[in-house]
Amino acid sequence: MSAKEKAEPTGTFWDHLDELRGCIIRILCVVALFAVVAFCFKDLLFSIVLAPSSSEFISFRLLGVAPFSIHLMNTGLTEQFMIHIRVACYAGLLAAMPYVVYQLFGFVSPALYEKERHYAVRVVSASYLMFMLGTLVNYFLVFPLTVKFLGTYQVSPEVNNMLTIQSYTDTLVSMNLVMGLVFELPVLSWLLAVMGILKPGYMTMYRKHAMVAILIVSAIITPTTDAFTLFVVALPIWLLYESSIFIVRLTVKK
Repeated sequence: MSAKEKAEPTGTFWDHLDELRGCIIRILCVVALFAVVAFCFKDLLFSIVLAPSSSEFISFRLLGVAPFSIHLMNTGLTEQFMIHIRVACYAGLLAAMPYVVYQLFGFVSPALYEKERHYAVRVVSASYLMFMLGTLVNYFLVFPLTVKFLGTYQVSPEVNNMLTIQSYTDTLVSMNLVMGLVFELPVLSWLLAVMGILKPGYMTMYRKHAMVAILIVSAIITPTTDAFTLFVVALPIWLLYESSIFIVRLTVKK
Protein backbone atom coordinates (compact mmCIF):
# COMPACT_ATOMS: atom_id res chain seq x y z
CA MET A 1 0.00 0.00 0.00
CA SER A 2 1.55 3.26 -1.09
CA ALA A 3 1.40 6.56 0.74
CA LYS A 4 -0.42 7.97 -2.27
CA GLU A 5 -3.37 5.68 -1.67
CA LYS A 6 -3.65 5.99 2.06
CA ALA A 7 -1.76 7.96 4.68
CA GLU A 8 -0.13 6.06 7.53
CA PRO A 9 -2.17 6.37 10.73
CA THR A 10 -0.68 8.86 13.14
CA GLY A 11 -1.58 9.66 16.72
CA THR A 12 -3.26 7.61 19.39
CA PHE A 13 -6.92 6.83 19.91
CA TRP A 14 -7.22 9.78 22.29
CA ASP A 15 -5.68 12.08 19.68
CA HIS A 16 -8.36 11.08 17.19
CA LEU A 17 -11.01 11.45 19.89
CA ASP A 18 -9.82 14.99 20.58
CA GLU A 19 -9.92 15.72 16.86
CA LEU A 20 -13.49 14.40 16.66
CA ARG A 21 -14.48 16.51 19.65
CA GLY A 22 -13.02 19.60 18.00
CA CYS A 23 -14.89 18.77 14.80
CA ILE A 24 -18.18 18.44 16.69
CA ILE A 25 -17.57 21.68 18.59
CA ARG A 26 -16.89 23.57 15.35
CA ILE A 27 -20.05 22.14 13.82
CA LEU A 28 -22.17 23.11 16.84
CA CYS A 29 -20.73 26.62 16.83
CA VAL A 30 -21.50 27.18 13.16
CA VAL A 31 -25.01 25.71 13.49
CA ALA A 32 -25.62 27.92 16.53
CA LEU A 33 -24.37 30.97 14.64
CA PHE A 34 -26.76 30.35 11.74
CA ALA A 35 -29.57 29.62 14.20
CA VAL A 36 -28.99 32.96 15.94
CA VAL A 37 -29.05 34.75 12.60
CA ALA A 38 -32.29 32.97 11.66
CA PHE A 39 -33.74 33.83 15.08
CA CYS A 40 -32.96 37.52 14.59
CA PHE A 41 -34.67 37.60 11.18
CA LYS A 42 -37.99 36.44 12.60
CA ASP A 43 -40.23 38.13 10.04
CA LEU A 44 -38.33 36.70 7.06
CA LEU A 45 -38.07 33.26 8.66
CA PHE A 46 -41.76 32.88 9.38
CA SER A 47 -42.81 34.46 6.12
CA ILE A 48 -41.11 31.45 4.51
CA VAL A 49 -42.46 28.95 7.04
CA LEU A 50 -46.06 30.18 6.88
CA ALA A 51 -46.17 30.81 3.12
CA PRO A 52 -47.72 27.39 2.25
CA SER A 53 -50.72 28.20 4.44
CA SER A 54 -51.91 30.90 2.03
CA SER A 55 -53.47 30.60 -1.42
CA GLU A 56 -50.94 33.24 -2.54
CA PHE A 57 -48.14 30.68 -2.25
CA ILE A 58 -46.31 30.25 -5.56
CA SER A 59 -47.22 26.56 -5.91
CA PHE A 60 -50.93 27.30 -5.53
CA ARG A 61 -50.77 30.13 -8.06
CA LEU A 62 -48.99 27.91 -10.59
CA LEU A 63 -51.54 25.13 -10.08
CA GLY A 64 -54.45 27.56 -10.30
CA VAL A 65 -55.85 26.64 -6.88
CA ALA A 66 -58.95 28.56 -5.82
CA PRO A 67 -58.41 31.16 -3.06
CA PHE A 68 -58.63 29.82 0.47
CA SER A 69 -57.59 30.92 3.95
CA ILE A 70 -56.19 28.98 6.88
CA HIS A 71 -56.03 30.64 10.28
CA LEU A 72 -53.41 29.47 12.74
CA MET A 73 -53.76 30.01 16.46
CA ASN A 74 -51.63 29.77 19.58
CA THR A 75 -52.83 27.95 22.71
CA GLY A 76 -49.87 28.19 25.10
CA LEU A 77 -48.20 31.06 26.92
CA THR A 78 -44.64 30.16 25.87
CA GLU A 79 -45.56 28.20 22.75
CA GLN A 80 -44.77 30.87 20.15
CA PHE A 81 -41.40 31.66 21.69
CA MET A 82 -40.40 27.98 21.83
CA ILE A 83 -41.57 27.47 18.25
CA HIS A 84 -39.45 30.43 17.22
CA ILE A 85 -36.39 28.79 18.81
CA ARG A 86 -37.04 25.35 17.29
CA VAL A 87 -37.64 26.68 13.80
CA ALA A 88 -34.53 28.87 14.02
CA CYS A 89 -32.44 25.86 15.07
CA TYR A 90 -33.78 23.81 12.16
CA ALA A 91 -33.09 26.66 9.73
CA GLY A 92 -29.58 27.01 11.18
CA LEU A 93 -28.94 23.31 10.66
CA LEU A 94 -30.09 23.47 7.04
CA ALA A 95 -27.98 26.54 6.34
CA ALA A 96 -24.90 25.00 7.99
CA MET A 97 -25.33 21.59 6.36
CA PRO A 98 -22.56 22.10 3.74
CA TYR A 99 -20.10 22.98 6.52
CA VAL A 100 -21.27 20.00 8.59
CA VAL A 101 -20.70 17.64 5.66
CA TYR A 102 -17.31 19.21 4.96
CA GLN A 103 -16.15 18.80 8.57
CA LEU A 104 -17.30 15.21 8.89
CA PHE A 105 -15.76 14.23 5.57
CA GLY A 106 -12.52 15.97 6.52
CA PHE A 107 -12.38 13.90 9.70
CA VAL A 108 -13.01 10.57 7.97
CA SER A 109 -11.17 11.02 4.65
CA PRO A 110 -7.57 10.51 5.95
CA ALA A 111 -8.49 6.93 6.85
CA LEU A 112 -9.76 6.11 3.34
CA TYR A 113 -7.93 4.71 0.35
CA GLU A 114 -7.70 6.95 -2.69
CA LYS A 115 -10.39 4.97 -4.53
CA GLU A 116 -12.61 4.93 -1.42
CA ARG A 117 -12.13 8.69 -1.05
CA HIS A 118 -13.22 9.18 -4.67
CA TYR A 119 -16.45 7.25 -4.10
CA ALA A 120 -17.00 8.91 -0.72
CA VAL A 121 -16.91 12.37 -2.31
CA ARG A 122 -19.54 11.34 -4.83
CA VAL A 123 -21.75 9.67 -2.24
CA VAL A 124 -21.57 12.58 0.21
CA SER A 125 -22.21 15.20 -2.48
CA ALA A 126 -25.10 13.27 -4.00
CA SER A 127 -26.60 12.57 -0.57
CA TYR A 128 -26.58 16.25 0.34
CA LEU A 129 -28.10 17.32 -2.97
CA MET A 130 -30.82 14.66 -2.80
CA PHE A 131 -31.67 15.55 0.80
CA MET A 132 -32.08 19.21 -0.12
CA LEU A 133 -34.12 18.23 -3.19
CA GLY A 134 -36.43 16.17 -0.99
CA THR A 135 -36.82 19.12 1.36
CA LEU A 136 -37.70 21.43 -1.53
CA VAL A 137 -40.19 18.96 -3.02
CA ASN A 138 -41.89 18.69 0.34
CA TYR A 139 -41.95 22.45 0.90
CA PHE A 140 -43.24 23.38 -2.55
CA LEU A 141 -45.50 20.41 -3.30
CA VAL A 142 -46.25 17.77 -0.68
CA PHE A 143 -46.71 19.94 2.39
CA PRO A 144 -48.73 22.76 0.72
CA LEU A 145 -51.18 20.29 -0.81
CA THR A 146 -51.48 18.50 2.51
CA VAL A 147 -52.14 21.75 4.36
CA LYS A 148 -54.63 22.95 1.78
CA PHE A 149 -56.61 19.72 1.79
CA LEU A 150 -56.65 19.10 5.53
CA GLY A 151 -56.80 22.75 6.58
CA THR A 152 -59.92 23.44 4.51
CA TYR A 153 -61.65 20.07 4.90
CA GLN A 154 -64.93 20.25 6.82
CA VAL A 155 -67.47 17.60 7.69
CA SER A 156 -70.00 20.41 8.06
CA PRO A 157 -70.06 24.16 7.38
CA GLU A 158 -70.91 24.62 11.04
CA VAL A 159 -67.57 23.11 12.15
CA ASN A 160 -64.62 25.47 11.72
CA ASN A 161 -61.00 24.35 11.65
CA MET A 162 -58.75 25.76 14.36
CA LEU A 163 -55.15 24.77 13.62
CA THR A 164 -52.37 25.50 16.07
CA ILE A 165 -49.05 26.96 15.03
CA GLN A 166 -47.27 24.12 16.85
CA SER A 167 -49.09 21.46 14.84
CA TYR A 168 -48.29 23.32 11.62
CA THR A 169 -44.55 23.78 12.26
CA ASP A 170 -44.05 20.29 13.72
CA THR A 171 -45.67 18.74 10.67
CA LEU A 172 -43.56 20.86 8.31
CA VAL A 173 -40.25 20.01 10.00
CA SER A 174 -41.00 16.29 10.38
CA MET A 175 -42.16 15.93 6.77
CA ASN A 176 -39.09 17.84 5.56
CA LEU A 177 -36.76 15.46 7.40
CA VAL A 178 -38.57 12.33 6.29
CA MET A 179 -38.83 13.40 2.64
CA GLY A 180 -35.15 14.35 2.68
CA LEU A 181 -34.25 10.87 3.88
CA VAL A 182 -36.59 9.19 1.39
CA PHE A 183 -34.89 11.04 -1.46
CA GLU A 184 -31.65 9.23 -0.56
CA LEU A 185 -33.05 6.11 -2.29
CA PRO A 186 -31.24 6.67 -5.64
CA VAL A 187 -27.93 7.29 -3.84
CA LEU A 188 -28.34 4.14 -1.75
CA SER A 189 -29.29 2.13 -4.84
CA TRP A 190 -26.23 3.40 -6.74
CA LEU A 191 -23.95 2.55 -3.81
CA LEU A 192 -25.35 -0.98 -3.55
CA ALA A 193 -25.00 -1.41 -7.32
CA VAL A 194 -21.34 -0.33 -7.17
CA MET A 195 -20.76 -2.90 -4.43
CA GLY A 196 -22.38 -5.58 -6.60
CA ILE A 197 -25.20 -6.21 -4.15
CA LEU A 198 -28.12 -4.74 -6.12
CA LYS A 199 -29.06 -5.73 -9.67
CA PRO A 200 -31.63 -4.01 -11.93
CA GLY A 201 -33.37 -7.34 -12.46
CA TYR A 202 -34.15 -7.56 -8.75
CA MET A 203 -35.79 -4.15 -8.72
CA THR A 204 -37.94 -4.80 -11.80
CA MET A 205 -38.89 -8.28 -10.59
CA TYR A 206 -40.13 -6.94 -7.28
CA ARG A 207 -41.68 -3.72 -8.62
CA LYS A 208 -45.17 -4.73 -7.43
CA HIS A 209 -43.82 -5.55 -3.99
CA ALA A 210 -42.04 -2.20 -3.99
CA MET A 211 -45.30 -0.40 -4.75
CA VAL A 212 -46.90 -2.00 -1.70
CA ALA A 213 -43.89 -1.01 0.41
CA ILE A 214 -44.08 2.56 -0.96
CA LEU A 215 -47.73 2.82 0.06
CA ILE A 216 -46.87 1.55 3.54
CA VAL A 217 -43.99 4.03 3.88
CA SER A 218 -46.20 6.84 2.59
CA ALA A 219 -48.86 5.95 5.14
CA ILE A 220 -46.22 6.16 7.88
CA ILE A 221 -44.87 9.49 6.60
CA THR A 222 -48.21 11.23 6.25
CA PRO A 223 -49.63 12.68 9.45
CA THR A 224 -53.14 11.64 8.40
CA THR A 225 -54.83 8.65 6.75
CA ASP A 226 -56.66 10.36 3.88
CA ALA A 227 -56.12 8.98 0.37
CA PHE A 228 -55.21 12.36 -1.14
CA THR A 229 -52.21 12.95 1.12
CA LEU A 230 -51.17 9.32 0.67
CA PHE A 231 -51.12 9.75 -3.11
CA VAL A 232 -49.21 13.06 -2.93
CA VAL A 233 -46.47 11.44 -0.85
CA ALA A 234 -46.39 8.10 -2.70
CA LEU A 235 -45.98 9.61 -6.17
CA PRO A 236 -42.51 11.16 -5.63
CA ILE A 237 -41.30 7.98 -3.90
CA TRP A 238 -42.46 5.86 -6.83
CA LEU A 239 -40.64 8.17 -9.24
CA LEU A 240 -37.53 7.81 -7.09
CA TYR A 241 -37.82 4.04 -7.28
CA GLU A 242 -38.12 4.10 -11.06
CA SER A 243 -35.15 6.45 -11.36
CA SER A 244 -33.18 4.14 -9.06
CA ILE A 245 -33.81 1.26 -11.47
CA PHE A 246 -32.40 3.38 -14.30
CA ILE A 247 -29.35 4.38 -12.23
CA VAL A 248 -28.64 0.78 -11.19
CA ARG A 249 -28.96 -0.39 -14.80
CA LEU A 250 -26.43 2.20 -15.98
CA THR A 251 -24.08 1.41 -13.12
CA VAL A 252 -24.12 -2.33 -13.78
CA LYS A 253 -23.49 -1.81 -17.50
CA LYS A 254 -20.57 0.51 -16.76
